[in-house]
Amino acid sequence: MDWTPLLATHVVAALYALLLGPINILRRRRDRAHRILGLTWAASMYYVCLSSFWIMSAGHYTWLHGLSAFTMVTVTLGILGAMTGNTRGHVLNMVGSYLGLVVAFGFAATVPTRAIPKLIMGEPATAAFAAALIAAGVLALYLTVRPGRPRTDRPRARRRRRPSAARRVPSAAPAWSSRLPSSRR
Repeated sequence: MDWTPLLATHVVAALYALLLGPINILRRRRDRAHRILGLTWAASMYYVCLSSFWIMSAGHYTWLHGLSAFTMVTVTLGILGAMTGNTRGHVLNMVGSYLGLVVAFGFAATVPTRAIPKLIMGEPATAAFAAALIAAGVLALYLTVRPGRPRTDRPRARRRRRPSAARRVPSAAPAWSSRLPSSRR
């Protein structure tokens, strides 16, 4: 199998999703950065799954194409789970989709007749350069969207201080009256 543009972009998107997945799964905070990283991960997963249908071994579909169809469903269910507030469904579908990607990558990287092992054996420098470039892209995206320190080029908003106990105005009713039923006050 020769390296066509479709195969090359398929592999790049798969490696991108493979590297980005654990970053988003293992982060503690579920914030704007999580949403941005998750949407780019889901987009790359959709591309990997869709592009796989045009990549065939000996003109036939394999079990990997079935996994691609299943993964498209689970990624969609994971996104819908996040949109509807179903956290458990979101987590299970996204982690399951990532594990499917890991299984597919393990198969693609270890079977000697596949394109990745041929590239590693034939042109190891090209394979290392491509992997480093993808890792740098994932790192750049993460550093761009992660919440960081407050920017120093703008003035910080001043917090309003609560009045101290001496400055508070006492209420007209004694404290014990708040425990009485409203008909006895």
